[in-house]
Amino acid sequence: MAQEEVQNGGPEKVAEVSFTALKPQLMVEAPKAADAVQFYKTAFGAVEAGRTVYPKRKAEQEQPHVLSAQLELAGSTILVSDIADNSTPVKTEGTGCVLCLETEDVEAAIAKAVSAGGVAEGEVTEGDGACCGGRVGKVKDPYGYVWLICSPAKKCGDAEA
Repeated sequence: MAQEEVQNGGPEKVAEVSFTALKPQLMVEAPKAADAVQFYKTAFGAVEAGRTVYPKRKAEQEQPHVLSAQLELAGSTILVSDIADNSTPVKTEGTGCVLCLETEDVEAAIAKAVSAGGVAEGEVTEGDGACCGGRVGKVKDPYGYVWLICSPAKKCGDAEA
């Protein structure tokens, strides 16, 4: 059943849509997607569920171009891809995206990510400013993405036990 919605100044019929998944796609400078996949496996325990590659395009390329590697991580799916010379979005170091992983042992998770090649940013914080009373630390991966490593958030308004 369609809904009526005002868009750009005029009414339009818009079909109802339901989504079945949200899969963030992390774009990394080619040919580093294969290395990024290995980092996410080592640092965060991601499991590779599939990979689509494009054969080497030029003789000097050592690895095939990764169109999409699908990783299962903490009950979610993320995609990791090489940025092609002519692809959109334009080449940028992982900006505009912060990813959050929950764990009971924030310090151990950060240490594991750092030992895999990430860089810890700042100190682990705790209290009202961090995940509604939880603990949180930051790790920047070798591809420019920032990962928040958080303890499970307390529900806002819950009384302290």
